[in-house]
Amino acid sequence: MNLSLNKLPWYGQLGAFVLIAVAGAFVFWNYYAKPAQASIDQRKAQLATLRTQADTALRNARRLPEIRREVVTLEAQLDQLRLRLPEEKDVADLLRRIQAMATQSNLTIRGFTPQAVTTRQMYAEWPIGLQVEGTYHNLGMFLERVSKFPRIINVTAIDIKAKDSQTAGDTITASCTATTFVMTEPRPAAAGARGAAPPAAVPPAAAPRGE
Repeated sequence: MNLSLNKLPWYGQLGAFVLIAVAGAFVFWNYYAKPAQASIDQRKAQLATLRTQADTALRNARRLPEIRREVVTLEAQLDQLRLRLPEEKDVADLLRRIQAMATQSNLTIRGFTPQAVTTRQMYAEWPIGLQVEGTYHNLGMFLERVSKFPRIINVTAIDIKAKDSQTAGDTITASCTATTFVMTEPRPAAAGARGAAPPAAVPPAAAPRGE
């Protein structure tokens, strides 16, 4: 069937041209322009993501010297903390030092009483009950020495009683709890179970009990 647009009236020709144009536009949009636009949108989204990542990397790169300085500062603080918090192997020596400070203060130690250990995230609290005899002045000297000791030792629950029978250098009995803090974070996980039982470090310091 032969169709000639020339045989159609002018409005028929116009309608045919409009119909052909609409069909062409539809085909062009659905089979070429729309997929191309979707691809462009996808590439724009990928470009925006890459720009965000590049900006983040650039900011981190600019902050790298600052981050390194912060790391150095934190490492120095950790080193200072380690100086003030002994490791478990140092606890026996620390107890001997407590005994030495008591002796230097003219106090007589009547006993050490290890108490329950409290484990925290990075350290453990090791409380030791301490019983001494001497004078108020000597006890004050001992507490002052403890406060100036490089390692952290908290003395709490101080109970002082006057003795019924007193001499010039022996007027009171006192009991207190000396708590030291032990670093646990650097220990490997396998050794954690061994660190759970504190008495292993205590006997060397408990020797004065028999003196």
